This record gives sequence, C-alpha cells and structure tokens, in this order.
Amino acid sequence: MKIKEKIKLDYNGLIKYGPINIVAFGDSVTHGAVAGSEINYETVYWNRLRKKILEVSNYIPVNVINAGIGGITSWDSVERMDSQVLSHNPDLVIVCFGLNDVNGELDRYLSALGIIFDKCIERDVDVIFLTPNMLNTYVADDTEEEYMDYAAKTAEVQNSGRMDRYIYSAVKLAQEKGVAVCDCYSKWKKLAETEDVTMLLANRINHPIKEMHELFAQLLFDIIFEEKTENIEIESTMFRENR
Repeated sequence: MKIKEKIKLDYNGLIKYGPINIVAFGDSVTHGAVAGSEINYETVYWNRLRKKILEVSNYIPVNVINAGIGGITSWDSVERMDSQVLSHNPDLVIVCFGLNDVNGELDRYLSALGIIFDKCIERDVDVIFLTPNMLNTYVADDTEEEYMDYAAKTAEVQNSGRMDRYIYSAVKLAQEKGVAVCDCYSKWKKLAETEDVTMLLANRINHPIKEMHELFAQLLFDIIFEEKTENIEIESTMFRENR
C-alpha cells in the first residue's frame, strides 16, 4: 500500500495494515552528519519528511528507521539490506548514496544500486532514489585544517564532471528499473548558477547545512503524494467502545 493511501486509514485499517514504516538508507547525510562531529537527528531530511507527513494526518503513526552510516558506500551497504532495511517491512525505502561512491569505480556503484533496487522491487516495496547534494567547488578558508587536502580532492571531483557522471548514470539506472527519482542533485546544480553552493555545505565538503535538508524533505514529500494534499479528518484516539 502506498503511503498516500495508507495515511487515510481509519481505526480498522490501522489494525489491519499498521503504521507507515520508512527506511532511509544512505551515508553520512542520511546518518545526520552536519559539521565537525555533530550529528543532528532533528534537522535531517528524513525527520523533516516525517513531520510533513504527520501534518497531513497525525492519526497514522509514521516510523522512520535511520539506516544511514557516515563514510559508507552503496557497495558496502548491499549486505545490510536484509537485516537493516527489509527486516522492518518498510512501505518505502529512500536510497541515497553517491558522496563516497564517487571515490571508487562507477561500475561498482551502479552494480550496488542495481542490487539494492532489485531487492526492493522483488519484495514489492516502494523505493525512491534520492540523489545527493553537490560537493564543494573550491577549498573554503574556513574548512577544517585536517580536511583541507580532502576538500581539494572533492572540489576536483565536482569541477571535473566526475560527480555529474556518477549521479546522472545512477539516475538513468533507476529510471530503467522503474524506480522513482527524487533529483536533489539537479536542484543543487541549478542553485550553483547563482549561489555559492560551497557555503551551503556545513563542513564545506559534502554535508549540507541544516536548512538545506528542507529541500530534500519537500521534494520527497511531493513525490510521495504526487499532488498537493489536503488535511484529512482523523478519528479520535480516545477510548472507543467495542462494536
């Protein structure tokens, strides 16, 4: 059952089908990483998405499992699919990898994504490929000193077109498999035409500032519901007589 349908369940429907379960599957951005050693689970995109869904109707509980791990790649995450993703019987899996995969081989990235998508499809679980944000385009003066060399590397990855090639190839793969794409990367590219996107990265490398997580959340919400939603009348959660 799709979330836009499940959100309309009544008391009996909730008993039969249960709450909305979403698994966010990705790397450090999904994990909640900001700058330095800060992890913020309140401002991360999947929590913002959860709150947006509850604004439509707060009768149906919305559970989000955070299966993001900072520093991990899609390839190293394939073996986590059964135990950390599908075991939760999700209604939706949000897949967001690429920021670390771009340091490896493109074929391996696409192969891993293909396996992840196929596992969701085989289980008849809705899946959205969420493209990540851009990397930095230069080494900012306020980059932490210990990450200066890495910032230079990621800037080269972004400016050379390597990041574009990885993400656009992944988008093509998702489309070929019939997987919905929430293309935040293209939104960032558009922003880069008029704004300094490096300043939109909390660590000046690859972690969006807290406010930019709203972009991810809103685009995901729009894809899930496909149209503007109205507030839904809900049943009281007060005690009900047996009937």
